[in-house]
Amino acid sequence: MSKTKFILHGSGWRAEFFLRVAKALPNRFEITAVVTTNKEKAGLFAKKFGVKCCETMEEALASATPHFAVVSVNASVNVDVSLKWLNAGVPVLLETPPAPNLEELERFKNAMPQDAKIQIAEQYPFQPMHMARLAFLLTGKLGEIQHAQVSYTHGFHAVALIRKFLGVGLVIPKITATTFPISVVGGYTRDGEPQQETIVEKKQTIAVLDFGGKTGLLNFETDQHRSWVRSPIIQVKGTHGEIFNHKIKYLKDYKMPIESDFVRKDLGTEDNFEGYDLKGILGDGLWLYRNPYQGSRLVDDEIAVATLLDAMAEYVNGGQSFYSFEEAAFDMMVAEEILRHSC
Repeated sequence: MSKTKFILHGSGWRAEFFLRVAKALPNRFEITAVVTTNKEKAGLFAKKFGVKCCETMEEALASATPHFAVVSVNASVNVDVSLKWLNAGVPVLLETPPAPNLEELERFKNAMPQDAKIQIAEQYPFQPMHMARLAFLLTGKLGEIQHAQVSYTHGFHAVALIRKFLGVGLVIPKITATTFPISVVGGYTRDGEPQQETIVEKKQTIAVLDFGGKTGLLNFETDQHRSWVRSPIIQVKGTHGEIFNHKIKYLKDYKMPIESDFVRKDLGTEDNFEGYDLKGILGDGLWLYRNPYQGSRLVDDEIAVATLLDAMAEYVNGGQSFYSFEEAAFDMMVAEEILRHSC
């Protein structure tokens, strides 16, 4: 396959995921330039990742023609930065959220060129375990899917996962929601491990999304996904079985229950010398997910980022949309409605 070339606009925490992926897969991806006005980060990226850094879009485009631009900046400037690339005729893969609020989202929609090619980098459905779960749902062994609980991530990310598991489109749900305070020992953050024990107050959000015959349950404590003492829950219920985290249960016939597990096949453990990596995920006697980036030693979220980059390359060459602006706007709107209903 030909190498995918892209410009990265941004230098924050999330932007570094794209840098790590491109460095780990140099035969697959090439960052032609990084656009940032942060001189300290520019120096660091040039040294650590060997990339060219520019201060402007024009300078970045002068040296190479990319397939698309990845915009990974602060949400407050997502709209203006993305519109500049789109108006220059460059397709955009935009990090979430597409706008800081619904007003800016509407401005973005109205100002976007009619022929704009844009997708949103919603990575959660493309993480390996979620892709394995979605692949198993396609076997039909759970029957008609009716309910999905996501206690894994927050807001629009959770809404995106719920819709994927339920197989619903842009159907406006009836929302019932509540929030309440809950305390927990402070844990890992973007800045690293805690330096001392502190009790911090978080917010628990519980929301029921009724899509008409199918329901979603969002149950999330702020920063739960980074906590060492909180557990994720993914449950998908069908008429003939369910997925509960790493467990699969279904009926082969009305008298024959079947149980199996989603099993990660990680290389490099115990007496395996193939190098530490994810080979894939098995379930019910099937390969439900095979890692196309085996050998790169990417973590799951980086695998999701690499998957998004490949999907974007296909999209700009006439392929299918994988997470459109319309979908992202819808999930953001639902997430905002959850907040409004829970206040």
